[in-house]
Amino acid sequence: MTQTPLTDQNPTRAELARLCAEGRVVTLANCRLDDLDLSGLDMSGWTFDTCQMARCVLRGTRLDEAQFSGCRGAGVIFQGANLTDANLEGCDFSNANLRGTTLTDTTLRRCKLTGADLTEAQILGITLEEVLFVLAILPKLSFRKMTLRQINFSDADMRSCDFRDTVFEDCSLRDAHLVDGRFQNADLRGADLGGIRLSDARRFKGAVISKQQAAILLGELGLKVM
Repeated sequence: MTQTPLTDQNPTRAELARLCAEGRVVTLANCRLDDLDLSGLDMSGWTFDTCQMARCVLRGTRLDEAQFSGCRGAGVIFQGANLTDANLEGCDFSNANLRGTTLTDTTLRRCKLTGADLTEAQILGITLEEVLFVLAILPKLSFRKMTLRQINFSDADMRSCDFRDTVFEDCSLRDAHLVDGRFQNADLRGADLGGIRLSDARRFKGAVISKQQAAILLGELGLKVM
């Protein structure tokens, strides 16, 4: 396919739709896509480099194998989009709508997704490193058998999430909402468990924690570990 670069531009939907129709694979560098509605387009394999994407609408858009690097897109809407095999690195997509998004084999590295909504997202094979999910909405997602590195889930809604056999490395679950979560055989020694009440401890049956973490949990009952 023909490679087409667009640099320092404010493209319209019509211009980008035409490139899609021509089967072009486009590199958008330092472009402004704020408030642009790109719903339903086939942008497979496109590159978004340091683009401004605040409130950009990508509902149902094909973005498989797309590359996002250094983009800023508060409130961006990826709802129902296909991001299979896509790579997102160094992006700030705070408060993004990722409901029902396909994130199969997607890589998220050094990204900020504070307050993002991933309800019903498909995350099979996802790779996560250095991601901020603070206050994110992540119900019923499965992180089973994954190794999570520097993931901050503080205050996140993680009802019914599956963390069985998951390894946490330098992560935070501080004050996360973990009702009906599954942590059997998880290695939690690399996770901040601050704010976890002992009444939640049954959810961690079979998980591995450190002596220091055990002392923190018991401290919630006013007990001291000597």
